[in-house]
Amino acid sequence: MADQEIRQNGALLPRRSFPAQAWGSIVNALAAIGTALIAGLMLIICADIVARNGMGASLPLVSELGALLLVMIVCLQLASTVRADRLARAGLFIDPLRHWSPRLSALLDALFCLVGALMIGLMAWATLGILATDWSRGEFIGTPGLGTLPTWPFRLLILVGLTVAALEFLLRAATSLRAAAGRPETLP
Repeated sequence: MADQEIRQNGALLPRRSFPAQAWGSIVNALAAIGTALIAGLMLIICADIVARNGMGASLPLVSELGALLLVMIVCLQLASTVRADRLARAGLFIDPLRHWSPRLSALLDALFCLVGALMIGLMAWATLGILATDWSRGEFIGTPGLGTLPTWPFRLLILVGLTVAALEFLLRAATSLRAAAGRPETLP
C-alpha cells in the first residue's frame, strides 16, 4: 500500500505514473520559463526607464518586445494555472454544489474543461496560422537600422503554451468525467 500512495500536505494520494510525472514536469518547465521571462521583462522595463531618464530617449524594441513577452508569459503559464485549478470560476455556485452533488459538480467541471480546451485549441490554431505567416514572410519587430527581432520564436512559444494548456484542459476533463461516472479519481 505504501508503494501505491504518497503524502502531500497531509493528504494520502495515489502515486502518479511516469507519464503523469513527465507531463507535470513539462507543464512546470513552461511555467518556470514564463517566470524567468517576467524577470527579463522587468529588467527590460527598468533599463528603459534608466535610458529615458539618463539619455532622454527610449531603448529600441522595448514596447514591441514587452507586448510579445507579456502574451508569451500568459500562454506559457496557462497550463500550470489550469493544472493548479486556479482559473476564475463561479465558486459561489460550484463549491456548494461539490458538497451537495459531487458527481454533478464533476460533470460541470468536465464541461468547463472541454469548453476551455476548445477555446484554447482555437487560439492555438489561429496562432499556428500567424506563425506560418511570420515564418514565410520573415516578419520582425523593431525598426531597421536601430534593432529588429524575428517574431516567429515568440509565436512558436505562444503556440507551445496554448497547445499544452489545451491538452491540460483535456486531461482535467477526462479526470472529471471519471469522477462523474463514479470511478476512482486518478491524478493527471
